[in-house]
Amino acid sequence: MRKVAITGIGTINPIANNKEEFKEALKRMDIGIDFITQFDTSDQKVKIAGEIKNFEPENYMDKKSARRYDRFLQLAIAASKEALEDSGIINSEDLKEKAAVIIGSGIGGFKTLFNEFIKFSKDGPKIVSPFLIPMMIPDMASGIVSIHYNIKGPNFATVSACASSLHAIAISSMLIRHGYIDVALTGGSEAVIDPMPVAAFANMRALSTRNDEPKKASRPFDKNRDGFVMAEGAGILVLEAEEHAKKRGAKIYGYIEGFGMTGDAYHISATEPTGEGASKAIKSALEDAGVSIDDIDVINCHATSTPVGDKSEVLAIKKIFGDDIKKTFIQSTKTLIGHSLGAAGAIELIALLLELENGFIHGMPNLEEPDDDFKDLKIPTSTVDFKARVALKNSFGFGGHNVSVIVSRPKE
Repeated sequence: MRKVAITGIGTINPIANNKEEFKEALKRMDIGIDFITQFDTSDQKVKIAGEIKNFEPENYMDKKSARRYDRFLQLAIAASKEALEDSGIINSEDLKEKAAVIIGSGIGGFKTLFNEFIKFSKDGPKIVSPFLIPMMIPDMASGIVSIHYNIKGPNFATVSACASSLHAIAISSMLIRHGYIDVALTGGSEAVIDPMPVAAFANMRALSTRNDEPKKASRPFDKNRDGFVMAEGAGILVLEAEEHAKKRGAKIYGYIEGFGMTGDAYHISATEPTGEGASKAIKSALEDAGVSIDDIDVINCHATSTPVGDKSEVLAIKKIFGDDIKKTFIQSTKTLIGHSLGAAGAIELIALLLELENGFIHGMPNLEEPDDDFKDLKIPTSTVDFKARVALKNSFGFGGHNVSVIVSRPKE
């Protein structure tokens, strides 16, 4: 099987509008969570989220497209543009045949759906936009990006709630390994900071209600965590067969070494409390990558800041690593950017890659009092200089979806 190289990175998220900003923001441990500005929250239980700042869609597309496209499509285009330019493969003939676009989204164009529903309720069916369906369906991020960049290979979306973008990356890697494609533009995009989703998650008691202290609301592993903080964003990677990347002289950030995918078969939204499914995904990823637990330098956890979710993930990790887990760095990027749902896995994998490339592990500034289940873990509260080489990324989603991916930086 062919090795899968990572040659391009693009992201836009609550603390950065590109990968260079993201690297520096991670080092500083910037927190992108604040009061919601996209709608009036006066009647909402939850008034905070991780919003993207200073985003101008027309910097990435024409005015007509910017007006028409749902926000999750705009973000996908922005991150894809950066990733393609970063890889040096943009406008290449290599994109026309054996190249795929696989971009996941947990929900898709909800903002468009909600706005059109309001119009429909007020003025009837004649007023509904003919673009409603193509602007809301989750696969349209892949479709629109392929159209913008003339990419003519396999084109589809993965939809598995908060595991969507890591599933996209795993499946893209599989297609490259087995020779179906040479290049993949893959990751995820999500933008559902809107009245109804916030109300729905709040009524599930899934969201933090720490409205008086937005910067302290997302606190994975902390004893006083009370739920996740919704966020928006996109993370896109260019993956290539190693020989294809080397032939064109591309910079290689690292490699997708292995992945594991399982299902809990437990509950539509609740995490399986013992971490059985998650542990099997981690074990499968290790076996697929051909690495041992001793090789893993850092684990970027799904860890959303929910009481049950954080605990079950750590139980899963401990099932595989045992006492050796005390030697491995543990972190959750959601402490800084919140939870961008279907885009979370890709954005957080990008955070890992930037850490591996630049020799640091970002800290967890809101970890003020670790819960008893996490006191024996190596979780930094400030940024640490450390040259990790192999890392594990976990993502889990409603419906019992579990994905683990192992990445490495090139050997020096």
